[in-house]
This record gives sequence, C-alpha cells and structure tokens, in this order.
Amino acid sequence: TFRMSKFKLISTPGAKDTMLLIPGWATDYRIFNALNINYNYLLPVEFSPFMFSEDLLAAMKENSIKKISVLGWSMGGFIACDIVSKYRDCVNEVIFVGVRRRYEKTDNEKIKTLLIKNRKAFLHKFYKDCISADSEAYKWFRAHLLKDYLESMSLDYLLGELDYLSGHQIEPKYLEGLKVTFVHGRKDRIAPIEEAMVLKEALPQARFISIEGAGHIPFFTQEFNRLFL
Repeated sequence: TFRMSKFKLISTPGAKDTMLLIPGWATDYRIFNALNINYNYLLPVEFSPFMFSEDLLAAMKENSIKKISVLGWSMGGFIACDIVSKYRDCVNEVIFVGVRRRYEKTDNEKIKTLLIKNRKAFLHKFYKDCISADSEAYKWFRAHLLKDYLESMSLDYLLGELDYLSGHQIEPKYLEGLKVTFVHGRKDRIAPIEEAMVLKEALPQARFISIEGAGHIPFFTQEFNRLFL
C-alpha cells in the first residue's frame, strides 16, 4: 500500500503565483526551508512519488489553484515530468534542479543492498555527497534536518522510492514548448551536470543555469534565490 501525498499551501505576502516544491530521494519538504523566493508555496507535507500527480490535482482543486509553477529537485524532476505528461494545462513552467535523465536500475539495486546492510551509514554518506560537509549549508542541514531524517526515513520507504526511480525517466517530448529551466550545481556529485545539459539540448526553449561552487542542492545558495527576482 502506498501512502498518499498531502499538501499544504503557504502564502507569501505580495506573491501572485504558486510554486509546487517536490523533494528528492531521502528528504522531504523541509529541505526547501531555506528557499526565499516570491511565490506562494505548495508543499507536499506528506509525500509519496506514487500517484503524486493525481493527489496534486485534488489539492489544486481544493485550494482553487488553476495553474502552478513546478520545481522538481532530483527525484522530484521525474515527478515534475509526470505531472506535465498528464496535466500540462495546469502547469505554467517547470524548474528542474539537479536532475538526471534516469537512474539505472542496477545502480539502484546496489543502493538497496547498502541500505539493508546499514541504512543510517548510507544516508549519512549520501547527505554529505549532496552538500559538502564543510559548507554553511551543511551546518544548517545538520542543525535542522540530519538527525530527524536519519530517524524518520524508514527502510521500506527508501526502497519504495528507489523502485520509483528505476521505473521513471525525464522525457523531453512532454516538455516541448513549455517554459523550462534547468538549474545545476557545478560540483554536483550525485547528478552529473553533463546529463542535464543533454536534456537541455533536446529543448531549444529551455534555459540552463549552472551555479558555481554548488553541489546537488544548489537552492541553498543566494544565487538560486536571485534567479527568481
């Protein structure tokens, strides 16, 4: 049985448009807490990649939202593509952050083995690969989220998300003619920047922004917030 996604709308004074923020593997909506852009936020406070698009549509109706911008980070990028493939008319634009075309099943199966062996040790290393351990961003992450994530990210949940990753990829054909932006950290150790560039090449209308010195979570930088001014 898959859990449902449930959403919370957070209003930002003076903001006109709403942005859906979709987290990546082994994180939740709180990974976006340091983000500071002029949008209302629609946050999946309970999150599952399965049936996400359908749950989202219900939440948009409930909150009387006709159209949204979608920010998909890492695994969230696959979900963003799924939303567009099903409900394109509801989407203003898509921002893909730190995405790859796909994650290979063989690699995901190796990660499963490591998680089963020692879930906490693997997660700890993964988070350090996402955010360089000597950075201000990592200090913030360690102070606010690390302990809770190590406790709350259950093995079943993580394995289920890996199955989702194995079965999905980003398909440029669904994104043709849509306003699309790719944002990528130059030092991303999880998703090679070259793969995101190949996706961009398939979409002539898309913007590609690389952020110097940023890793897999470039939205921890001021440069990222400035993109939305």
